[in-house]
Amino acid sequence: MTVIPTFVIDKIFSKIFRRQSKNYTVERNVGVFKDDKRTEKIHEDPVSMAIGEFGRWQAMLTLILSLLNLPCTWHIFVLTFQGADTDFWCTPPPGVLNRISVDQWKILSGVFSESLTTNVSVYDPCHYRNINYDSLLANNSYEELLQRKSEQYEIKACSSWQFNTTEFGDTITSEWNLVCDRKELKNFAEMMFLMGVAFGGFFSGLVSDRFGRKKTLMASLIMQLALGILVAICPWFEFYLVLRFILGFVCVSIVFSGFVLCMELVGGKWLTIAGVLYLLPVPMSYIIISGIAYICRGWRLLQWCVTLPAVFFLVLHWFVPESPRWLLAMGRVEETMEVLQKASKINKHPLPVNMDKILKQSINKFEINGKPKVRVSDLFRTKNIRKISLVLYILWFSLYLVYYGLVLNLSNIGGNIYINTIISGLVEIPSILISVVILLKMGRRIPLCLTMVAGGIACLLTTILPPDTDEWISLSLVMAGKFSVSSSNVIMPLYTAELFPTVIRNLGVGTSNIPAGIALIMVPYLWNLSPLSKVLPLLVLGTVSVIGGLSVLMLPETGSYLSDTLEEVEDCISTSNNSQKKYIDTISSNVQSSPSEKE
Repeated sequence: MTVIPTFVIDKIFSKIFRRQSKNYTVERNVGVFKDDKRTEKIHEDPVSMAIGEFGRWQAMLTLILSLLNLPCTWHIFVLTFQGADTDFWCTPPPGVLNRISVDQWKILSGVFSESLTTNVSVYDPCHYRNINYDSLLANNSYEELLQRKSEQYEIKACSSWQFNTTEFGDTITSEWNLVCDRKELKNFAEMMFLMGVAFGGFFSGLVSDRFGRKKTLMASLIMQLALGILVAICPWFEFYLVLRFILGFVCVSIVFSGFVLCMELVGGKWLTIAGVLYLLPVPMSYIIISGIAYICRGWRLLQWCVTLPAVFFLVLHWFVPESPRWLLAMGRVEETMEVLQKASKINKHPLPVNMDKILKQSINKFEINGKPKVRVSDLFRTKNIRKISLVLYILWFSLYLVYYGLVLNLSNIGGNIYINTIISGLVEIPSILISVVILLKMGRRIPLCLTMVAGGIACLLTTILPPDTDEWISLSLVMAGKFSVSSSNVIMPLYTAELFPTVIRNLGVGTSNIPAGIALIMVPYLWNLSPLSKVLPLLVLGTVSVIGGLSVLMLPETGSYLSDTLEEVEDCISTSNNSQKKYIDTISSNVQSSPSEKE
């Protein structure tokens, strides 16, 4: 999710690993074993053999495709500004504000109640004292009326409100009166977009596999542009909700198609590097939208500003090719050759003379192993795979609740929302860069545990600060938590794809999105807990993050080789005396044994 890219990255890694593991199984079955792993990888990957694992062509397209994150992230984050909470009050009778100021009107007409958290009387903008203010002000001064304020008057619910539009301009809150008994509708509007993301993360993958990455990408870009414009001119709140749901669906489809296309252009270690760096524009988009929102006050103008830049991406139709790996999987050898020939010229990497034969042989290898039948019950059939599945569900729920709970509630943390958003983006950039080193050098299990626990502790520390603590101290702890959890957000998808064996990898990764989707739906309502206690939302986030981080210790480490069957997972984990040992290493040692021994 991007906010959005991370929601579907696990599916994409799953497809890549499924292909690699399948190829490896083919080589193993026919008795081909190579001491030179690089030679083996190239033999299994005709695309990398043809144009190289990474070159000028891949670098250019990876950069361009990563920029797709900008408008998609803007659309999910824009509601932070479009629905920002502002000061509001009951609409006074005509002419009253000609005699007194807004603050005087609030004091004179307002109903005050004691706050549950501060024990201080606060203004209730949802009710007013029913008095003939026009008549009273005509015959009495404001000071005289204040002296009579203790008299008993009928309390009535406000039917209309006025809003302070100084900081954010008109918002969806002020336009559709999303306050008082309609306050939850603003959270519902954010939830609708996140629901679209949840559904789109599943269905967009099916569409991309069926019609291709490029077609899905271009169709989604056009829909995003059209939907964004419709949102900007939408006259009804109910229609706005529907549009936001579809927009969430389309945005995640763009990210899915762009990411998988990016991944299918590179090979080797660049799968990890390019996959992580693809996320760099996400924190940059936080910084940019803060500036856009500061300049473009008013929710409709802001919607136009985050929508129209997508027009420039329409030119990708003439520059971005279809994925050569998808074309090859579809058996379209001639189109694959056309893409590879153009890429080889840019990379200055001449194609082998018999490239067309190699591609045809690769297609045959994909067809050697039939597709196994899998059921949801397979995720719980054996002891170890059952534990992996359940723990991963806890992890995905925890990670998404904490990460998006921090990202999408910056306006509730305190301080200036524009500055908070910029800081949020700045702290995530180094977190993503560090994740590249972690993934390449330090494994998955322990770094994931440490980053989630550290993020949770940072959130928990904010709950024990004295009430008079400087706001910047609390904000610094929250940003430290976000820095840590942002790294978890990069590690987690890859770890998930590696833990499930090939036969149920897609199923396992897909079902992991269910608890993630539930967490996304809960995120808009987190700060509804604040009336009970101001620190309760961050207490929940911190606790959930620590629990999720500690639960990682129940999982095994993964290695460079992927398990193919449930039996392999069970054998490798049960035969390992040390729970910290990489359980996939057992697979690699078994696979690399002599063919004659197996016979």
